[in-house]
Amino acid sequence: MLARNLELPLDSNLCAAQRRIQTGVDTMNQRVEKDKVGEALTAQRFNMLADIARELTGKVLFPTCFDVVLRLRKELQNPGRSLPEIARVISLEPLVAAKLLRLANSPLYISNGSPLRDLPSAIHRLGLDIVRTTALSIAMGEIMQAKEIADFSAFARRLWEHSIRCAVAARLLAHTYTRIRSEEALLAGLVHDLGAFYMLYRGAQYPELRERPDTLRYLILQWHEAIGVSLLKTLGLPPEIAQAAVDHDHLRPVPEAPRTLDDVVYIGNILAGGYPGDPQEKQAEEIKFFHEKYQTLLPDIEAEAREMCAALK
Repeated sequence: MLARNLELPLDSNLCAAQRRIQTGVDTMNQRVEKDKVGEALTAQRFNMLADIARELTGKVLFPTCFDVVLRLRKELQNPGRSLPEIARVISLEPLVAAKLLRLANSPLYISNGSPLRDLPSAIHRLGLDIVRTTALSIAMGEIMQAKEIADFSAFARRLWEHSIRCAVAARLLAHTYTRIRSEEALLAGLVHDLGAFYMLYRGAQYPELRERPDTLRYLILQWHEAIGVSLLKTLGLPPEIAQAAVDHDHLRPVPEAPRTLDDVVYIGNILAGGYPGDPQEKQAEEIKFFHEKYQTLLPDIEAEAREMCAALK
């Protein structure tokens, strides 16, 4: 998969996350002197983090599929565009167009309607919020096809499926318990682990890390939240979407019922199984509590996630 540097404006809010990443780089750098046996491997670890920290200042190495998504999102945010114009823009990206049509004809959205055969009708049925969110999920799925991460394909697929499941869970939680827009919750749940996707794509470009998948998975586990929040801001997603990704894999007190977007993403992440690859995951009691509290939603979460994964494959 091709990649390119995207010139992106630096948000002042990225500084704290970037300093945190740089601190980790410096700490790891100091350990190189003490770890003579694994010096080369340790060097690759902090080199990757240092590269990412530099990229967050404005030049981010994204796969080309994300370039497509950024352009589509910008086009779709133009309130003056008519439905035929939107369909024409999307049709320039055949993969996105085909999967949107398939999603519109899936059991999730077809309801009692008849199958659709044209893109404008599919866009009308789904709505622009779903179209924008689906484009991002397609891009995340395309990362799994990158030849660089062939050795991590099983992990990448689990990560993608977890993101879909979390998105569906967040949407259902928002719809059932809050006044938060369902599609906003869907988007926040979908991108909450974007940092993990990005680190997997970037880390797989380092031979020493590619040969040691457990090491790369450990780095992703430790850093994906901070890097993900910075990426979401760099991509220009709304601040509340980035905020909902902050420390989503850390245990926290939550209200009796979810009230904020942060709450629905945090609970949705737990109902979706937590971060895949975490050897400790959540505390068993925490998982049990939320699964019992929201057990009525679990069948719908599994059914909708399965349908969405099938439509977007």
